[in-house]
Amino acid sequence: MTRSGGTPPAAHDAWRAAVPEPTGELAADAAALDAYTRHGRDLLAALPAKADRDPEQLHTGELVHEAARLARSRFLQPHTEAVYRQLTDDGTAHPRLGELAYAAAEAFPGLVPSRKETEAEEGLVQAHKEGLEIDQGIFFRALLGTPSTGRHLIDSMLRPTPRAEELLPGFQATGEVDLGTVHLERRGPAAHLTIHNQLFLNAEDNELIADMETAVDLALLDDEVTVGVLRGAPMTHPRYLGRRVFSAGINLTYLHEGRISYTDFLLGRELGYISKFVRGLKVPDGSRETRTVEKPWLAAVDTFAIGGGMQLLLAVDRVVAGADAYFSLPAAQEGIVPGVANLRLARLMGGRAARRVILGGRKVWAHEPEARLLCDEVVDPREMDAAVDHGVDMLDSPAVVANRRMLNLAEEPVDSFRAYMAEFAMAQALRLHSKDVLHKVHRFSDRRSSHRAGAR
Repeated sequence: MTRSGGTPPAAHDAWRAAVPEPTGELAADAAALDAYTRHGRDLLAALPAKADRDPEQLHTGELVHEAARLARSRFLQPHTEAVYRQLTDDGTAHPRLGELAYAAAEAFPGLVPSRKETEAEEGLVQAHKEGLEIDQGIFFRALLGTPSTGRHLIDSMLRPTPRAEELLPGFQATGEVDLGTVHLERRGPAAHLTIHNQLFLNAEDNELIADMETAVDLALLDDEVTVGVLRGAPMTHPRYLGRRVFSAGINLTYLHEGRISYTDFLLGRELGYISKFVRGLKVPDGSRETRTVEKPWLAAVDTFAIGGGMQLLLAVDRVVAGADAYFSLPAAQEGIVPGVANLRLARLMGGRAARRVILGGRKVWAHEPEARLLCDEVVDPREMDAAVDHGVDMLDSPAVVANRRMLNLAEEPVDSFRAYMAEFAMAQALRLHSKDVLHKVHRFSDRRSSHRAGAR
């Protein structure tokens, strides 16, 4: 008798029982991991594509993945630091998350998915993917959970992106750049980052995350800028035509369609531009040392800040909001972890209030007393421009820079952030492939498609 897919049950069972135990010798353990996971890939290849598997085949695939993931976790327990040293040339190289993962796939086959494996899943809806993000989550949990490698990785992600370095001379000369979904303009001492992903009410996707980080880098690198301002552009959507919207959070349609990157979006936004709000930019000075460039940030919330939009407010120095705006973190409805909000929101609102927002879906309106824990100034929507200008004046001071740094050091030490991100790396990867999330985003996508059809 064989399981569906043609592989005898004994072959699966014997392989799963033979998860390699590390010896402590890196080369030997890496070879054992490679051989073991290669066999696992052969077992998966004997099955139909995930979308075509019957329940028994789906169960078989999960068992194969579980055993391979256990092997990866066991390998990393004694070897995380040695693996990272090899991938970063003893700490002299500073690869970003995606580069690091693909370098690990080449240097230690079977440890993380290769570029070929991830590219093979492009175009698949999230529910039809094998769960390669979980394999990446195991890797990044180990790196971030180890103090020496985690701190180095956090610092590496605080460096300017190559795209920003390329665009900097032009921005310094003109004071303006259109990045696609973000428009950056220097007005006086402030760099205004205006989000205009209008088709999706400024919802976040891979492109927006990349554009935001480039804009943040440019604002931090330009010596004429002393304050950064975040605001949403006026919308072209019929329901909000002409009104500014701050952010609708993650693009759930793209999440359903498998178009949200784990490394570049879900991890990259937290370790990238949002971390730069808090910790500043690490700018190389020509040697192995870096200097840190920090500036205060103001967020101006028109209409709403949902999900990832609200998460941004927890990382900036001043928030002004229109009296008709609201804030929400619909984590329970979406099913995923709302970034670093679980670490930061309780500090601002208290544990009970944070649970009401994150676990209970509590929507906080700017005019409510509780909103004073989230924003610094609530004004008539017609007075938002003046409130932004006033906020810039308040933050435009060298003393503000020094004191915000000390506040951030006290409120969120790097090691607290590192430890949180280690668990987040794994938790978010698992949530991406959980049945409830896949079901929710599928229903959301169906509703959105129905609304579009009705609009025609």
